[in-house]
Amino acid sequence: MAEVKKDHLEIKFRLNDGSDIGPKSFPDATTVAALKETVVAQWPREKENGPKTVKDVRLISAGRILENNKTVGDCRSPVSNLSDAVTTMHVLVQPQVTEKAEKKTKKKAKGDLKQSKCVCLCFGRRL
Repeated sequence: MAEVKKDHLEIKFRLNDGSDIGPKSFPDATTVAALKETVVAQWPREKENGPKTVKDVRLISAGRILENNKTVGDCRSPVSNLSDAVTTMHVLVQPQVTEKAEKKTKKKAKGDLKQSKCVCLCFGRRL
């Protein structure tokens, strides 16, 4: 593993099938949006359901979904300060919903509400 500078963070991106992109060193000033661009650019072409745009990608680090305007420095954990530590960020791909698909989903939801009429009555004897 290459020597990592103190103001850099070594990151690997874990994909949903367990494979990784990286590790690669990023300066602390790198934004989460730039990390997402890296994921989209380096996504293995042979894998299905890859992200088409940066908006399709969600990055999770330490159990938190990272916001685009945050930087790598903001995402540091105490463990990342250890020498030779690699931070793993999990990648979720959530394709953007098109207007047509959204209308179809809403239409189904409205229909389901009309069909489900449930009444619960409890008849019990008081003692």
